Amino acid sequence: MSRNIPKLGFLVAYVAVITFILFPIVWVLLMSFKGYDDVIAYPPTFLFAPTLENYRSVLFGDSGAMSSGAGEFMGYLLNSVLVSGGAVLLSLAVGIPAAYALVRGRTKGSESIAFTFLSFRFAPELMVIIPLYGIFQNVRLYDSYLGLILAHQLITIPLVIWIVRTFLNDVPVEIEEAGQLDGCGPLRTLGRVVLPVIRPGVASAAILAFIFSWNNLLMGLVLSGKNTQPVTVGILQAIGFDQVRWGWMAAAAVISALPGMLTALYMQRHLVQGLTMGVGK
Repeated sequence: MSRNIPKLGFLVAYVAVITFILFPIVWVLLMSFKGYDDVIAYPPTFLFAPTLENYRSVLFGDSGAMSSGAGEFMGYLLNSVLVSGGAVLLSLAVGIPAAYALVRGRTKGSESIAFTFLSFRFAPELMVIIPLYGIFQNVRLYDSYLGLILAHQLITIPLVIWIVRTFLNDVPVEIEEAGQLDGCGPLRTLGRVVLPVIRPGVASAAILAFIFSWNNLLMGLVLSGKNTQPVTVGILQAIGFDQVRWGWMAAAAVISALPGMLTALYMQRHLVQGLTMGVGK
């Protein structure tokens, strides 16, 4: 009996941690199926008559207050797909060669350069968002997809460089030398020899960069206008001058979380392989 006590304590602690982590997600999911009266009920209700009205309002709009914001939600979703997808593609195109140059270029101070890129993730966005706003207004990048994609490089490029750089360190130099003996230059060696080896790492970097870009609020809040507002800003349409439509907001949050979740599930094999690559070493 005494041997089972540590196992029981571990199980209780495990359940407590999982409950603490998942409870907010479950609560938002339940809220998305509640009517307004059930949402504001006190004490909170766990037994209620579920409704799809919140999802219908988010996807198709309604005739009530703030109906225009509800009907435009799919446009916000499309904006986020374009901005986050474009940001990740640009970061991969720039970050992979940059990481390769830092690892194989034998450049003096490459570690300092790599740390400088990483420091972009340390700095608060508030330090750069106001200057960016002024610059974007002057060069006419405000409320444009290109402007948001370029701004999101502050989020995505450091992730891509550091994740890809880690995997490049595990690639044997001999296979690159074999490619060079066959006449491959640096770019061809990277594209034909190195990239197939580090594909799981590239997939991991792309997924994480997409999620961080998708979830960003401040860039879209300051640098986007009515034409390019991402989904994180679109959810704020639930806040009116007289009330907050909690059910609508919960349904919008659930729908906006689906692209990142589906992308991660679709590329789960590469993600797990990439995140565990090199552990045995």
